[in-house]
Amino acid sequence: MSAFRRVLHQLKFDLLIFRRNPAATFFTVILPLIFLVLFTSIFGNNTLDNGAKVATLYVPGILTLAIVSATTVNLAITMTTRRERGMLKRTRGTPIPPWVFILSQMLAGAVIAVAMTVIISVIGRVVYGVSLQFETLPSLAISLVIGAMSFAALGLAMTVIISSEDAAPAVTNAIMLPLYFISGVFLPSDQVPDWVARIGDLFPVSHLNMALQESYNPFADGAAWPWDHWLVVLGWGLFGAVVALKLFRWTPNR
Repeated sequence: MSAFRRVLHQLKFDLLIFRRNPAATFFTVILPLIFLVLFTSIFGNNTLDNGAKVATLYVPGILTLAIVSATTVNLAITMTTRRERGMLKRTRGTPIPPWVFILSQMLAGAVIAVAMTVIISVIGRVVYGVSLQFETLPSLAISLVIGAMSFAALGLAMTVIISSEDAAPAVTNAIMLPLYFISGVFLPSDQVPDWVARIGDLFPVSHLNMALQESYNPFADGAAWPWDHWLVVLGWGLFGAVVALKLFRWTPNR
């Protein structure tokens, strides 16, 4: 079997496991949609001067939440659970090359992130009139690929600091929830103190959010290419990949 077919076969299996995991499905698929409904209900969905709906400004943050949930949060919890239950140890003893298994996990997160982008964009357009310029689609696609792969690598790297299955949700949420708030995902950037925003700018969540905002900016004239934000996210992704390659564990801690 060729390397491509191996990755494709493992990817199909990983996506099937995700679909059969109710908790992962809820936090990755349902929760971002709930936030979209809440934001439009609380902050309104008036029409801006250029004819765009206010909900267009909420969508980048919702997409950031969906991408991070599908990659970092999902992988950090599920991979730790598999490791502590001995599933990774058994997988390591099969003919599947380790790099095929790891790459499949990252690609599964990317596929889920793309699917969530389509779902949120379609629901936002049909229900709330969210607008997206055709010229910004290439930029959006690049942001999705870089964001999904980078945050997937960070999710695998995060398993290194999680010691047990019970600690996985607590550690993951303790790290990600504050980042959501200081990175403009839940709160507009102008409502966050400057010193807090500067701290948020050190981490990739803020830069992924800002890169997506460039694609959905209703006031933009033409395509935007947020290279500075892409480089920061990519840099964090490479850091996560190096940590995962060096320190990722296949056997339980106990």
